[in-house]
Amino acid sequence: MKSLKISMVSKVMLLFTSVLFIGSLFVPMWRIELQAPQYPEGLVIQLYANKIGGDVAIINGLNHYIGMATLHTENFFEFKVLPYIFGAFGFVSLVLIFIARRKAVLVFLISYVLFVVLAAIDFYRWNYEYGHNLNPNAAIVVPGMAYQPPLIGYKQLLNFGAYSIPDTGGWMLSLAGILLAIVVLLEFKIFRKAKL
Repeated sequence: MKSLKISMVSKVMLLFTSVLFIGSLFVPMWRIELQAPQYPEGLVIQLYANKIGGDVAIINGLNHYIGMATLHTENFFEFKVLPYIFGAFGFVSLVLIFIARRKAVLVFLISYVLFVVLAAIDFYRWNYEYGHNLNPNAAIVVPGMAYQPPLIGYKQLLNFGAYSIPDTGGWMLSLAGILLAIVVLLEFKIFRKAKL
C-alpha cells in the first residue's frame, strides 16, 4: 500500500498547482486583441473568471454598427460559476497532498482535461453566437459576413485583425495542467519505462 503514496516532489508540485489555480482568479485568463488602422494602439477584451474587462465600451460601440450584441458580464452565467470551479480545483489540489494517492491525482487530471475541453466548446459557442447572430437592421451590413473571433490564434474580420490568446491566468491554468500531468507521469513511472 505504501507504494501507492505519492512522493514529496509530487506534493510540492501539487502545492504549486493549488497556488496557480487560486492565483488565476485575480488576473485575466484570456484576451482578444483587435487591431485596425483607425486604432493603431489596438483594442482588447480581457476575460477574467468573474467579469469582462478591457476596452468593452469602445468595442460595444463598434459592434452596434455591424449588428453584434453588446457584451455585458451579467449576460454570461460562466462568470458566476468559474470562480467557484477554479477555487474548487485549488482546494482539491491541496486535499490531494494529504490523500497522497496517485490514482486520485490521475482522476483529478482527467477531470481537469475534460473541463478544459468543455470550456473550449463553450467559448467556441459563445464566439459563434456573437459573430453570427447579427441584427439585420444594423448600420453596416455585409452580405454573408460573420464576425466570429477565432477560438485561438488570428483571424481577419473586415479591417480588424483579431488575436485570441491566453492571458496571464490562462498561462497559469496551462502550467497547472502541465504540473498535474508531470505528477501523474512521475508517479506511474512512465519516465522510467520510457528509458527501458
